[in-house]
Amino acid sequence: MEVRPFRIDVAHDVLDDLRWRLERARPAAELPGAGWDYGTNGEYLAELVTYWRTRFDWRKVERRLNELPNVRVEVDGLDVHLVVQRGEGPDPLPIVLVHGWPSGYLEMTRLIPLLADPGAHGADQADAFHVVVPSLPGFGFSDAPRSRGYGYARMAATVRRVVTEGLGYRRYGLHGTGLGAYVNGRIALADPEAVVGLHTHDPALTLPLSAGSPRTEAEEAFLAYAREWNAEEGAYGALHRTKPQSLAHALNDSPVGLLSWLVEKYRSWSDCDEDVERRYSKDDLLTSATLYWVTGSIGSSIRVYYERVRADPPIPPGTRLRVPTGVAMPRAIPGNPPRRATREMIGRTHDIHHWVDLSSGGHFASWEEPELVAASIRDFFRPLR
Repeated sequence: MEVRPFRIDVAHDVLDDLRWRLERARPAAELPGAGWDYGTNGEYLAELVTYWRTRFDWRKVERRLNELPNVRVEVDGLDVHLVVQRGEGPDPLPIVLVHGWPSGYLEMTRLIPLLADPGAHGADQADAFHVVVPSLPGFGFSDAPRSRGYGYARMAATVRRVVTEGLGYRRYGLHGTGLGAYVNGRIALADPEAVVGLHTHDPALTLPLSAGSPRTEAEEAFLAYAREWNAEEGAYGALHRTKPQSLAHALNDSPVGLLSWLVEKYRSWSDCDEDVERRYSKDDLLTSATLYWVTGSIGSSIRVYYERVRADPPIPPGTRLRVPTGVAMPRAIPGNPPRRATREMIGRTHDIHHWVDLSSGGHFASWEEPELVAASIRDFFRPLR
């Protein structure tokens, strides 16, 4: 399995077409004073679109992304993009950082220098990692699956092959969030001898929860919150799981529609007190949107929700992971997906070795608070090396 250098180089005509479409944007009308109550606020969206069209410099972003050691590996006919940063330390441990949706591999890039070269960032050089950040199939610069049935289980199998056969790592750690937590749970179940430990913001997603009988008051509160959140905020997931292609046609044809779909999630799911630019610059938000646009990958990124519920083999409730688990739990705020199961519930399915409640950070904590998350990762893996 050949590991080939990869350089990002988006064609000029793709960028020209994007600018042409932005100049002819036709956003929807909205009610006076609507704010964000109905979804993405039109005034802020117009501000972002103007910036995208007149000030955002993709070539500058491209140069920055190309400073990372990008490679591609072919697995079962699919080219998989990943960043592979060698660690600077006496005996770096390989770690695979697996992203979620919609953040893609960008979510993990701020962790790379903190984990690969901890001594340069005020930490112990002995805690260095060889850092591997894949773009999951269907995301960004990785190929999209070309057949039905490519859910989280097959993603997990692909990542395992890239890590063990492509990179030759026989022993490695995992960190993941959101969609990546599901994928990492599958990897840890399939390869417990190789996986040193699993670190996550989302332990409730790695395996089906096993509720106690009778449930405690805290467990009942968590389950009630999960139901409430899904009723108020879960429509995106229901659409992804049931009719992803209907949405994909719209988002793949309109950059403004794509941006609207993405920015509302960054605002709702981040620890930003309803001000998305407290966490992300306009360049951050537009880098994410442009990556989806120039690769045409928004449809394949949401289709995996559909495939998961129809193709993934079920994990029996009560299944327990054999690998150590470390948790960096983001701050509990109403906009976060319902991840905050109690430690007692998580302990029924995971061998918890480390748990820290982060002082800040939301669904994208690895992007929002990389220093806090890197410290948690180093602390968790230190005794497992």
